[in-house]
Amino acid sequence: MMPETQTQAERAYEQVIEWLEHFEPLEDPRQSGKVWYPLEEILLLCLLAVLAGAESWVEVAEFGKNKLDFLRRFRPFEEGTPSHDQLGDLFAALDAEAFQHCFVNWVASLTKLGPDIVAIDGKTLRRAYQGGGAKAPIHMISAWSSRQRLVLGQAKVADKSNEIAAIPDLLDLLTLKGTIVTIDAMGCQKEIAKRIRDREADYLLALKGNQGTLQQDVELFFTEQKSCDFADTVISRHQTLEKSHGRIETRTYTAVADIDWLKQRHDWVGLKSIVMVESMREIIGGKTESETRFYISSLGADAERQGEAIRSHWGVENSHHWVMDMVFRDDECRIRKDNAPANFATIKHMASNLMRRAAGKHSMRVKRRLAAWDDAYLASLVAAG
Repeated sequence: MMPETQTQAERAYEQVIEWLEHFEPLEDPRQSGKVWYPLEEILLLCLLAVLAGAESWVEVAEFGKNKLDFLRRFRPFEEGTPSHDQLGDLFAALDAEAFQHCFVNWVASLTKLGPDIVAIDGKTLRRAYQGGGAKAPIHMISAWSSRQRLVLGQAKVADKSNEIAAIPDLLDLLTLKGTIVTIDAMGCQKEIAKRIRDREADYLLALKGNQGTLQQDVELFFTEQKSCDFADTVISRHQTLEKSHGRIETRTYTAVADIDWLKQRHDWVGLKSIVMVESMREIIGGKTESETRFYISSLGADAERQGEAIRSHWGVENSHHWVMDMVFRDDECRIRKDNAPANFATIKHMASNLMRRAAGKHSMRVKRRLAAWDDAYLASLVAAG
């Protein structure tokens, strides 16, 4: 690695100060008479430790003891760094919602959304539970910028069934004007569609049998029209062909805006079109698989644009969830006390965003290794914010 220059060091210091400013509104839950590790120092310690590979409070504490000189380049750390028990107690008590507000404000300072695709999707932190059924695993709902490849925000829910209640709260945190918001069938709810339109964004929602006869009506319409080659309606059509992992997949997107009949039966705010996606997968060995999905949208019938949004939503699994599992070891994390799982997830999302913004073509895994090996590189990741 090249030695760090004075300019790079100054840039990293300035970025740390700017980053910490976004967390100034956060209230310290500790009793004032017992506080000797400033909250801003602990937040910085955790971010740098996670960037360098820490995956538990024990590892964060060890990072602090071994990297104290490095940490003091940014803040005084006059009393050193806290133990793993002190870290665990603090983040268990720290207001997860307030922490998330600060995170969202920080991300907003880095990005300008504009014509973006925002995928809302959930993920369970499988080992963030307490034995004997005292506490179920934490389920997190994340907002993912498909074009900028950044986590925009997240919300904690008790379990997957509560996504419906959590999604509106997450939407209210975000600046969404001009974006397309995509959500799987769990989020296909009238209130959620209205909330998206209220935020001056468009929606593209997957259909399932959870909205009365809506899916049946859309599916029946496409089946009838397809049988006569769509002779009775105007369509927009787009097709993609992808070859990867030993298979060839063809996707055909068909969008229709002539849906006054549907809007009379189903009152959805801003509904303008319906979309059918037909997927055909050819696997080595001659086996074929097919699947058909249906969507409703506040966009006009534009199969190419809507197809891009649908593919982007499917991509959140590889672009975000896979990275959190394989690079940040989400599914192996045993942090489970009170607010600590949600707060630690927020720290990991900060680290992920910084690594994605950093220059270079290294994988996320390699970037994390480099951060552990090279202080100059670790400082450069902070400067990427």
